[in-house]
Amino acid sequence: MMNGSRQRQRLGVPPSISRKGWFTETETMWPGQKFSLALEEFSPDKSILFHERSDYQDILVFRSAQYGNVLCLDGVIQLTERDEFAYHEIMVHVPFFAHPNPKSICVVGGGDGGCLREILRHSTVERVVLVEIDPMVVEVAKEFFATSTGNSKNFDDPRVEIVHQDAATFMGERENEFDIILGDTSDPIGPAESLFQPDFYKSMYDALRPSGIVCVQAECFWIHLDFISDLIACCADMFETAEYMSTMVPTYPCGQIGFVVGCKGRVLSCRTPIHRELEDNEGAILKEMKWYSFEQHVAAFTLPPFVQKRLDITCEIDPTVIDKTYAMTNDEYEDYSVRNEECCLLPILRSWFGQGLPNILVGVGEDEDEEEIEENGTKSI
Repeated sequence: MMNGSRQRQRLGVPPSISRKGWFTETETMWPGQKFSLALEEFSPDKSILFHERSDYQDILVFRSAQYGNVLCLDGVIQLTERDEFAYHEIMVHVPFFAHPNPKSICVVGGGDGGCLREILRHSTVERVVLVEIDPMVVEVAKEFFATSTGNSKNFDDPRVEIVHQDAATFMGERENEFDIILGDTSDPIGPAESLFQPDFYKSMYDALRPSGIVCVQAECFWIHLDFISDLIACCADMFETAEYMSTMVPTYPCGQIGFVVGCKGRVLSCRTPIHRELEDNEGAILKEMKWYSFEQHVAAFTLPPFVQKRLDITCEIDPTVIDKTYAMTNDEYEDYSVRNEECCLLPILRSWFGQGLPNILVGVGEDEDEEEIEENGTKSI
């Protein structure tokens, strides 16, 4: 069990859980809608596994009827055992397979351990710094999500350094240090509010090495499109490329969440993996995946027209670039990516599309009383 010298503030059944055994998430960032999950056996007494307040936030873990253990921070679902991989695999493996040689990694937030699990699959990784402001999140993950995201062996890996510090302060003290930075943050309210400010993105840019990649949680395009547009525009002013990619997570608002991906010192899109020989380790990674694949990698950047238009995604593929980069070694690619000044696409593996190339858009332009519930485990209002 968890321990520590800090006075623990244990809490009872939260208002978000009804007497009938339903958890209902209500958040100011998505007004006019709610999402609910049934507790296992519809019993708060049996299914609330943990509920305390840390120095930073309310932390709740309960056992759901359909989605396994669920982690909530300040009443908002952060992950469930059933669907977390659709978030973590895309967030981690897209930048990893778009980078020629990722060695030094920083995770902002991510105290649940999901990103850490995926990062440590890659043999190129030499160092991971996990910057999680709230130690209790890590403790909770180890105890209640040990078989999914919170496996202790990942937190105890010798390559991993855990820093309990405000990420904005931490990042402001770094320069030219990381190949990939992952912003696995909660929503831009509460402890994570400072992590969605322009100064923080500038700090991440400075902390990246040349050809570095940043990938940050960037909300849902169904309800936060204006916010996403502003975020893309902010990143486009700093990074050489800034793109939005998307994945599906059933227990997140509207079942969708996205990420902003930015590249430093190169104008090559992260839309497709770099073509390199898959070593035994990397081939094994793909076989272990539940969500990520090379096809899913490409599909993550394929956005509905209304989203493309709002984000002003206008720069088209230059097909002549494909053959120039298709057979590059990692060193050749890195040199090319720094010197190249044209918007272009990374090599597409011919096995996906044969000799035909899709007309995909890439890059960023410069313009710029409660309802009755059926007891099936979920509801949306």
